[in-house]
Amino acid sequence: MSQVQENAGGIRSENCQAITPHLVCAGAADAIDFYKKAFGAEEEMRLAGANGKLMHAAVRVGNARFMLVDELPEWGSSSPITLGGSPVTIHLYVADVDAFVERAVKAGAILRMPVEDMFWGDRYGIIEDPFGHKWSVATHKRDMSEREIEEAMKKFMPSSDCTS
Repeated sequence: MSQVQENAGGIRSENCQAITPHLVCAGAADAIDFYKKAFGAEEEMRLAGANGKLMHAAVRVGNARFMLVDELPEWGSSSPITLGGSPVTIHLYVADVDAFVERAVKAGAILRMPVEDMFWGDRYGIIEDPFGHKWSVATHKRDMSEREIEEAMKKFMPSSDCTS
């Protein structure tokens, strides 16, 4: 039997990452529109239930796919807005973090951490989308060894007691 099978949503497993975020949104259709405008996302599919709520949708940003669904409290599916926030941050690498974050903020994202060069070699910032999901966004600038990163962290955060 083939290891690659089509699931009910029409997405083939061979095209999925090993870990694929599945976001619960209060207004998943609006979230797709936001991700298209703010992130340059491409919609791959959407499946609406009889009530009009999205039962499944998938979008792609660069080479990363994520799925979306509307809140369905009867299924135990609540958004970060309903829950009062999320402890999860989704990390996204992009070609130009400054332009990406600027576009996202113009589209309605909240800037949580301004973009700056970080001690581990990335240019990095954090935004929160209007649906309560946090995104750390980065452009890789330089390769560094673990030792170089540790030394740079000590300079960046001198009071840190983190060691390898």
